[in-house]
Parts: sequence; C-alpha cells; structure tokens
Amino acid sequence: MTMATTQHDVLVIGTGSIGERHLRCLLATGRATVAFVEPRAEVRERVACDYGVPGYESLDAALDGRFTAAVICSPAPWHVPQARAVVAAGLHVLLEKPVSTSEAGLPELADLVARKQAVCGVAYVMRAYAELREMQARLQAGEWGRPLQLTVASGQHFPTYRPAYRQTYYAQHESGGGAIQDALTHLINLGEWLAGPISRLLCDAEHLALPGVTVEDTVHVLARQRPHDGGPDVLASYALNQHQAPNETVVQVACERGTVRCVIHAQRLEWMTTPQTDWQRREFGPRDRDDAFKAQALMFLDAIEGIRPVACTLTEGWQTLRVNLAALAAARDGTWQAVPAA
Repeated sequence: MTMATTQHDVLVIGTGSIGERHLRCLLATGRATVAFVEPRAEVRERVACDYGVPGYESLDAALDGRFTAAVICSPAPWHVPQARAVVAAGLHVLLEKPVSTSEAGLPELADLVARKQAVCGVAYVMRAYAELREMQARLQAGEWGRPLQLTVASGQHFPTYRPAYRQTYYAQHESGGGAIQDALTHLINLGEWLAGPISRLLCDAEHLALPGVTVEDTVHVLARQRPHDGGPDVLASYALNQHQAPNETVVQVACERGTVRCVIHAQRLEWMTTPQTDWQRREFGPRDRDDAFKAQALMFLDAIEGIRPVACTLTEGWQTLRVNLAALAAARDGTWQAVPAA
C-alpha cells in the first residue's frame, strides 16, 4: 500500500462524463486538490457546485502556476495540443484515450516530455484492473510458457450506458467516435500489454444497430502481434459490438503450457494447465465502476512521485493510436494493414 502523503494540485481539462469521473476519483484519493477547465458555463457552474472546486473557462486562464499535473479529458483531436501546452508550463499529464485521431504533433510532444522530464501517461483504465494486472504479470513471468493465441470478445448495449452518444464525440470519426476509437481501442491496448504490439491486421467493421449515428458499432479484427520477448508472432482476434444486451468481456491467452482467461465482467481470473480438469480461479470482485478510476488516479500520482512507472506510457498509447488508424484503414479498404512500431 502506498504511504505517500504529498498533496498534488491537479487540473482536469474537460468535464464531460469521463472528465467528471476523473475529477471525482482524484478527490477520492485524498492526495489531490482539484480544479477544472470547462468552457460551457452551465456545466462549469454545476460541476463547481457539486464538488466544491473551482472551474476555469479556458486552459489559458487556468495555467497560472498553481498546478503540478493535468488530466486531459477533452475530445481526442485536442489532446496533443493541450498536452503540449500543459507540459510546456511545467505540468505532468495524463491523457484520456485515444491519444489523438492522428499522429500530428506527437513527435513534438514526445520530445517536449523528454526535455521537461515530465510524467506523461495515457488513461487506458483496464491497466488498473487488479485481475488484469495479475494476468499480465503472470504472463510476463512465463508461468504458462510462450503465448500462442489471444482472443477477445466484448459487447454491451451502448445506449444504456451512454444515452447521449448521438450528441457527443461518438457520432463522428473526426472527433474520436465510432466503436474502433471509442471502445475497441481499450481492448487493443490491453491485448498489446498482454501479448505485445500489433504488427499487422485485417479489420471488418459496420454500422448495424445503433440509431441516430452512421459510425461502426460492430468490429472484428484479425491481427499478428510481436511478443515482448521477440519470439514468434502471437495470432490474435478481437470481436466487439455495442448493441448486445449482456455487458460482457472475456480475454483469453492460449500458451504453450496452459490457458489463462480473464472474465472481466465478473472480475475473475481463470487458468487451466491440464486437459479435462476444472478451471483454477481467483475472484477479484465486486468492484464499483469508480474503483478502477480511483486506482488509476493513485497510480498516476505515484508515478509523479517516482514510486512506480506510469501505467501506460505515451509510446504505448501512440502504438495503440497507430492500430486504431490501421483498423479504420483496413475496414475502409478491405486490406491487411502494416502497423509500424511507435
């Protein structure tokens, strides 16, 4: 358990649903004072009243030398320019996913982060799930041998969880919308963390069900992944939809000496090493939705203090962005796409 007592002044940029969640969870750590940037006056007034924290109309007005870190929760096309502004002002930064909708400005941001010696992470929150952290650690340690195959299956009824999706960034690819950039990107980043970066992929995607938008809500990806130890490729598949009734996600890795799977919706890790035996399992739940975001906030604050590395680096987030772009291109063109390493 972290025993740090440092109090951090953190600026949350953007208070849509995810920004408000970050704000709330940072406050819950007890290790941060928080303010926020929100250009919409009515939203700014409500959030300031609900949480008793100050709100700024613009980022320029907020960068007054008070803050030591920022969490960027604005639409994806704004992430990189805003990150460059806050890092230039001497702040550490946590970027919401995806890093951006293009690679424009990323080399300059990476150079600035290095020169300023800033902590810069990407908020792929699945890396804060305890069951997935154990799965990754045991795979990394080689407990079941070399990974051979990765399969991911996920779905939920998106309008139930995000009823305003038609009026948000989700409705347009240009603002970071669609199933690939909004939901699949979490699973891609997770898969790359478990089994290594994707080197090439084929993607089939379509709008099948969600009313009021035309972006894809169903995606299938076939991929080759370069394992972290430099061994032979891992074969991978990802299947996602945003219209089924059950809210379920299962991630499975078949290895040389066993198979491990995480039933994320049940917060359960399972593994089997001998055919015709029962799954061995460990339970990690129950978990409230905010719990993972509180854990992510603590991990970011720990990284600022040098207690542990950032959970997802800018380079790893950049790699996942390249996969997002390759998946969109593959779905459009119907061809295999190479993904250069970030």
